[in-house]
Amino acid sequence: MQWHLICKQSDLVIDAGVAAMVNGQQVALFYVPEASEQVFAIGNWDPIGKANVLSRGLVTHLNGQWSVASPLYKQHYDLANGCCVEQEAKVPVWPTKLVDGKVYIRQSN
Repeated sequence: MQWHLICKQSDLVIDAGVAAMVNGQQVALFYVPEASEQVFAIGNWDPIGKANVLSRGLVTHLNGQWSVASPLYKQHYDLANGCCVEQEAKVPVWPTKLVDGKVYIRQSN
């Protein structure tokens, strides 16, 4: 697995999502300064709503975990593990790091 530079921290919006294309795959990046990880990367595809919209979702702190509410049917996806809180569904999750104002994501080639 390799670290890929995705964007600058200044490209992200606090407590909101931004979509990025990584190796041909849509990824939703979330910058949550209050969280220990601060930057989360999950798949942008909502498996229930069947659209690439998770980057447009509302960031919430639900049951002690950071999550995003899909803008379509409002299911919550845990930003740390990608699991849907309300139904059996899951989105991919990638490790991220924030170094010197730059955002990196780790993906296999």
